[in-house]
Amino acid sequence: MTGIFNEAGKNIACTVIEAGPCVVTQVKTAAKEGYDAVQLAFDEAKEKNTSKQLKGHFTKAGTTPKRKVVEFTFEEEKALGETVSLEIFVEGEYVDIVGTSKGKGFQGVVKRHGFSGVGMATHGQHNRLRAPGSLGASSWPSRVFKGMRMAGRTGGKRVKMQNLEIVKILPEKNLILVKGAVPGPKGGYLIIEK
Repeated sequence: MTGIFNEAGKNIACTVIEAGPCVVTQVKTAAKEGYDAVQLAFDEAKEKNTSKQLKGHFTKAGTTPKRKVVEFTFEEEKALGETVSLEIFVEGEYVDIVGTSKGKGFQGVVKRHGFSGVGMATHGQHNRLRAPGSLGASSWPSRVFKGMRMAGRTGGKRVKMQNLEIVKILPEKNLILVKGAVPGPKGGYLIIEK
């Protein structure tokens, strides 16, 4: 993240995203595949790390192997091998950004669900400060109900941040500055939806 100053002199926290250039590697049509979509590929990959099937797929599009392939829908038609750049975005426009959130591993109920724990550490509380408490009934139904908020793996899920403003576009460097935070670690892949 970084910060830039707007016209009023206010510092705005922004995330810098490298967005392109993306190459059209497949054009799907309703006649052949049953729906209309355009497949875009991003980020150079090594030939040795690419399967023969994907090498053939990228060769047909006239491009080198890529790491990330995603489908989008466009109003205007795109041709195979065409490059999609940042010209489709406008400063001040609002976009949705999809990514995979940072995985936090196995966590207890206080961190995972915001439970408060027992509270006071006095009056016989030995090791129950961050415990979940009672789980439910006793002899009936003699089980834990589905969906009970308990400890478990946190993070590492698909997250969509909606209505993030594009503050600045740097087309010569293929960078977009978006107001606020986006899901995932540094260097993670994101999908920008208009």
